[in-house]
Amino acid sequence: MSETIPANLKSPNVKERVGAVLSNKMNKTIVVEVERRFPHPKFKKIVTAYKKFYAHDEKNEAKLGDRVRIVETRPLSKLKRWRLVEVMEKAEASK
Repeated sequence: MSETIPANLKSPNVKERVGAVLSNKMNKTIVVEVERRFPHPKFKKIVTAYKKFYAHDEKNEAKLGDRVRIVETRPLSKLKRWRLVEVMEKAEASK
């Protein structure tokens, strides 16, 4: 799934997220943690929020710690509503 979709073929309503792989223990499924930073409505301090997304990884190419791009898709299972587009950055080999 490492194809990049040209800008003129992309739908303007397709959501896209970038995050780190937390788990790849399931077959053809990865868990991606996405970080979101925003100012607190009242106190205006920058707050960091994290959310986990289950994504479809057809070729089992994403490894633990990789930085990946996922896009929204039709429901694939109870929790999977995203699919892997590309692995942007490989994780450093663990020692």
